[in-house]
Amino acid sequence: MTEEIEQVAQRYARYTALGAAVITAVWHLGYNLTVTLTGWQSFRLPWLNLAAWLAYAVVFAVALRPLARDSRGPSRIRELAVAALALDVAVIAALPPHELLGINDWAWGAVGWLGVMLVWGRPGWRGELIAFLAGNAAIMLAAMAATGILDRVAVSKYLVVIVGGITMQFGYTWGCHLLRARAEDAVVLARRLAADDALRESAQRIHTDRLRRYAAIRDVAEELLQQLADGADPGDPRVRDDCTAGAMRLRRLITEREDVPDELVSALRERIEAAERRKVMVTVPPFGEFLPSLPDGVREDLLRAPVRALDGARTRARVTVSAMSTMVSVAVVADNDDLPISHTPVREPSGVVVTYQRQGGEVWVNSIWQRSPVASR
Repeated sequence: MTEEIEQVAQRYARYTALGAAVITAVWHLGYNLTVTLTGWQSFRLPWLNLAAWLAYAVVFAVALRPLARDSRGPSRIRELAVAALALDVAVIAALPPHELLGINDWAWGAVGWLGVMLVWGRPGWRGELIAFLAGNAAIMLAAMAATGILDRVAVSKYLVVIVGGITMQFGYTWGCHLLRARAEDAVVLARRLAADDALRESAQRIHTDRLRRYAAIRDVAEELLQQLADGADPGDPRVRDDCTAGAMRLRRLITEREDVPDELVSALRERIEAAERRKVMVTVPPFGEFLPSLPDGVREDLLRAPVRALDGARTRARVTVSAMSTMVSVAVVADNDDLPISHTPVREPSGVVVTYQRQGGEVWVNSIWQRSPVASR
């Protein structure tokens, strides 16, 4: 569910950004190009106007590349913003004064969409877009003042176009920003809920594990006390062996803790309990509280050989687990006569290295996994 919500948020960011690019492209091809061609004779400097149209397309292409890649405007926009506003000046210069507020004066309503693309996704987009749109409005107002077109009709036309353009451009940017913000809030909430679910599941596993240990402690103590109550001779070697094995199991169960459940530790404890039920005396130092995350297949390769040694133990075994941030080791020493061993280290496909030694009726099996330096980086 969290991944699906994150994908939705990414789509909001991507397609709203592409929407701004589509609006700008359609505006430039549908309106700007039309008036450039149909009003060619009306321009005082038609080639300057055409150059401005082409320069607009270049700024659009430069802004589109980062927008399509990561839904953000260019990292450095000052030069592009100045170039976009210069297009407005170029079109004004290409027109005769009486056409200043006419249909052929396409730039002052269109460059605002370039500003939208340039500031898209930037942290300070509000202030940057306001400054850009204000600069565009100031250029047009200064041109009107320079040509003496400041009558009521001209000012009214100016306000209609400026207010309309700013409303569309700033309104679209603001609305899309709100959509992305709500989508990002949904992602944060989904991650928080997923973390809460994982915490509840972990707490439930810990609680279940504690109940299991308490039940095992009760069963061990009850079994030993029942033997003695039934008249078992404490001096009998078999009774003493049972008491020793039971005491070792009680000590392990009482000191054992798993506040952060780990699959490797859980699987190993299952085999330890199975050995203890066969009256094998298993010595288990505390496993510790931290084990690094393991790649696929590593856990199985770490456990395979040590578990075989433990499963074949006749009377005693010692199990140790050592871990660092880039290394995990599982070792078993057991009186196992049947386990086939290799005199040279065995390297598993996952990178686990298994070492065997046999001495004095005991076998020592050690599985080690180390994270490669490349993976660590």
